[in-house]
Amino acid sequence: MRKCEAQYTGGKKMFYHNRKFHPLRIGLWVILGIVAAAAFALVLGLVVMLLWNWLMPQLFGLSVIGYWQAWGLVLLSHILFKGGLHHTGHDDKDTYHHRNEWREKFRQRFEDAEHDPQ
Repeated sequence: MRKCEAQYTGGKKMFYHNRKFHPLRIGLWVILGIVAAAAFALVLGLVVMLLWNWLMPQLFGLSVIGYWQAWGLVLLSHILFKGGLHHTGHDDKDTYHHRNEWREKFRQRFEDAEHDPQ
């Protein structure tokens, strides 16, 4: 038989057969995840700021930027290159087929233009 751990919450007795999913452990992982995400965000902004300040003024004569301006660049590049603030993580099948149709139409027009000079 499994050993059960009993916990009293709100007058009710709750049993947790699987210690891996204990509420305190889940809460700890959530807090650690938030701290890790904040640390990653801090480091990403610092890396962008340091790279910009190291390369851009010397290469292109641009001015030095601060931390929040670097974060603005991160956000702007995310919007421009990923197509918005919200990303579902997968491409829709209709978008994939639409993209292939567009490529085929372009390829066909390009081949027609090569074979039929005006």
